[in-house]
Order: sequence, then structure tokens, then C-alpha cells
Amino acid sequence: MSKVHVIHENDAWVVPLREAFAELGTPVEEWFLDRGVLDLRAPPPEGVFYNRMSASSHTRDHRFAAEYTGAVLAWLERHGRTVVNDTRALRLEVSKVAQYEALAAHGIATPETLAVIGRENIPDAAARLGYPLILKHNRGGKGLGVRLFLGEAALAEHLASPDFEEPIDGITLVQRYVTAPEPFVTRLEFVGGRFLYAVRVDTSEGFELCPADACTVEAAAIGEAACPAVAPAAKFAVVPGYENPDIPALERFLAQNGIGIAGIEVIVDEAGRRFAYDVNTNTNYNPEAEATAGVSGMRAIARHLDGLLARERRKAA
Repeated sequence: MSKVHVIHENDAWVVPLREAFAELGTPVEEWFLDRGVLDLRAPPPEGVFYNRMSASSHTRDHRFAAEYTGAVLAWLERHGRTVVNDTRALRLEVSKVAQYEALAAHGIATPETLAVIGRENIPDAAARLGYPLILKHNRGGKGLGVRLFLGEAALAEHLASPDFEEPIDGITLVQRYVTAPEPFVTRLEFVGGRFLYAVRVDTSEGFELCPADACTVEAAAIGEAACPAVAPAAKFAVVPGYENPDIPALERFLAQNGIGIAGIEVIVDEAGRRFAYDVNTNTNYNPEAEATAGVSGMRAIARHLDGLLARERRKAA
């Protein structure tokens, strides 16, 4: 019997999706991709495959989970299986440079950014960009490496200290600090490639890192917003009647990059200019904020995948 297959590496993030599938009676199987054996001689099982691999998987001791997922997705796609968040999506999940270039191709503004290889080259990149600025990891998630610097001396001190974190892929982003008139960013949720809802994320106390890190991102008004699944509900509020003229372009961006399900974080500066700065293809939702608004992202995902599975069964009949 064909099923929905959920590819992931974090059990905690899949719990509400399991519950949503159970409500629908959808047959589902989880593929926890950390390590194992992929037999390229055999065809994959029938069904629909939903990729939730995370850019931060290496921080949970799943160092090669993303690479393993890339191999599995290539196998699935070669055999013509239906994949939600395919190889193209995985490429963007693990590289903000790839995200920004793909967004730019659809006319979507991103913060000015320089990609740097080698800690010794960061001061020169910072001088070229100007202050204030943000450092962050190209392969991010959880706010990895995100720091705000107001001037050269503070940056030099950080780079000389043990607090500097080497990115897993060697690429540090030096990024223009975007000053928002109010302390919040907005996360746009998409399911089935279509806009579902927007949630306002309070950043007045910085960004508490996901999923359970004790530290916060110092005074940053741009960075990796707190994981909706675990952050305090007070940080999140679904925005009724949210409008953004970039939504059609964002939907086209998702379609062109094999992304069916995602959260995209945006910020508006003091001049009213909009910037997209992070694409999360393993999106999570805040249950209390959703309950208050009467919406459910995980139920929407489950319904979407259940519908794709029904379509596959009709084709096979």
C-alpha cells in the first residue's frame, strides 16, 4: 500500500504532524535519515515523500543527515516519485547564498550580503559593507553564528575570541543590519506552494535560539527567528488579513525551486522596504498562536499530503 513518507531527523518536530495524519487516517511512514544504507539497485516504495531535513541537523549530532537526504532525494526523483521539497529545496535549505540568489531571480529583495571564506577575510568584507552589520552562518538554522556588530573594534574582539563559531560549510555571511521601526519580523507560511497565513514574531528580547539553547542573539533585529514549535507563545501572533505585494513572487519562487511547504521570514525597514532573509523548508508552527487564531499549519500540511497520496492512488488504479 502506498503511503506518505516523512523524511526528517528530529522527532520532536514531527509530533504534531503525526497527530494531524492520525486525524485523517493517512497511512504514513517516517524515514529518520541520520545514517544507514541506501540500495541504489532497488526502486523506492510507492507513495508521496515529504522532505523535512533541517539545515541545523549537524547541531544534533546528525552531521551527514542533509547529505544522506540529498542521496535519497536523487534516488526518489530518478524513479519518478512525488517529492515535496525536492533536491532543489534541499539545496536552498542548507545555503543562504543559494536562497538569496534564487529570491533575487524573482525580484525579491534580500539584505546586502557578502559571503566570506576564511575568518581572516571577515574584517575586509565588513569594511566594504559598513556598520552596523550581522554575522551569520551560510548553513544556518537555530540562529547559528548570528551576531550584531556596531563597529570595527567589537568585530575584531569577537573574531579573536573563542566565541567565534566556524560555519559547518566554511562560509560566513557578512550582512547589512536592517533596522525595523518596530521590534518584530514576520514569518509567512506556505503549504502546497500557496500562502497560508502570516505570524508576527516579537524580537524585543532578541532571538531565542531553536530548539532549546540558553543563549540569545544579542540585540539583533534580524536573524533566525525563534523556533515556533518551542518558543514562548507570547512571541508569536497570527496576523489577520495580512497583505504583502511580494506574495505572488514568493509563490513563484517556491514553485521554481521545488518547495511545496516553507516558512519565509521577512522584515520591513524604517523606509518601508521589505526584505526576505530566511527560507525554512522544515517549517514549524506555534500551537498556542494557532489555537488563538483558529488555524493549523500541520493540519494543512497533512491535508495537502493526503490529497497528493489520493491523486497517486487514482493514477495507479
